[in-house]
Amino acid sequence: MSCGSTAQSPGARPLIRPFASAIMAPVHPYVLYNGRITEANEAILRPGQLGLLAGWGVFTTLRIYQGVPFAYERHWERMKRDAELLHVPFELNREEVRRNLLALIDRNQSPEASMRVCVVRSEGGAWQGPGSGRAADLVAFSIDLHDWADRVSLDVRKQGRHAASPFAGTKSLSWAHNLTMIETAQRNGFDEVILLNERGQIAECTSANIFAVVDGVTYTPPLSAGPLPGVTRAVMLRELDLADTPVQERTLLLEDLYEAEEVFITSSTRELLPVERIRDRVLSQGPWPVMDKLRAGLRAYVERYVGEQRSAAAAE
Repeated sequence: MSCGSTAQSPGARPLIRPFASAIMAPVHPYVLYNGRITEANEAILRPGQLGLLAGWGVFTTLRIYQGVPFAYERHWERMKRDAELLHVPFELNREEVRRNLLALIDRNQSPEASMRVCVVRSEGGAWQGPGSGRAADLVAFSIDLHDWADRVSLDVRKQGRHAASPFAGTKSLSWAHNLTMIETAQRNGFDEVILLNERGQIAECTSANIFAVVDGVTYTPPLSAGPLPGVTRAVMLRELDLADTPVQERTLLLEDLYEAEEVFITSSTRELLPVERIRDRVLSQGPWPVMDKLRAGLRAYVERYVGEQRSAAAAE
């Protein structure tokens, strides 16, 4: 976010544009600000809103399929939990926000997209200034789907997660450390980076959960290892009815990934992507039969969810 000039009344305090012109291209033309859809270049957030400059807020990133925010309820519950932990006011109505997000999708004509929903704390702290009059503000915007590669390579970062922290696994607006770590990895020729916790265990990647297939069973690190409880991760653990392809939690070390039959990462926007290399260690070059079966199961679940949501909307 950067400052920009805008027409204001004499004596008015400067506002902050939520999206700098340098990154405007991927952002769709309209955003949701609380209950109002407005143009993306309108200045809506103010420097006096502590959450804006201190990163005091929560967010989630959803995948939009056929105009439907997938697993919206799971995203909502995670944001609500994180907001409570971080003292971010969350006096929002889930279904009202859903209707507003659907209106935003329709306005942007973006039935297949990625959407970010942020709740920014507006009051509190020594630097508090004129805010919006709300305890917190909701901002949502969308972008086109990223053209992901069909496989990824991963770097490794020690002490990338602190599993013992009471804030482990929260998805807050204070995201600069993740952006810095992935930027460093990409400068070194990798797509993402595995984050180890203080015990040397696998936690996750900067914006993806990680899975390893060992003796036919798919494992992902438990929440006690410090990963974010990803929505795709939760669906794979709890919703996929694939008796011959079990998915379980288990503590994982780097050696487990090196010896695994398959390794892949997951996120709401990536779905499932295989890992072909960790640093200079080449892993499976395919095929990835277990991952492919889980991916098919996930997509079948997505289709059912989207169908149910569209049917419910048509019945209203």
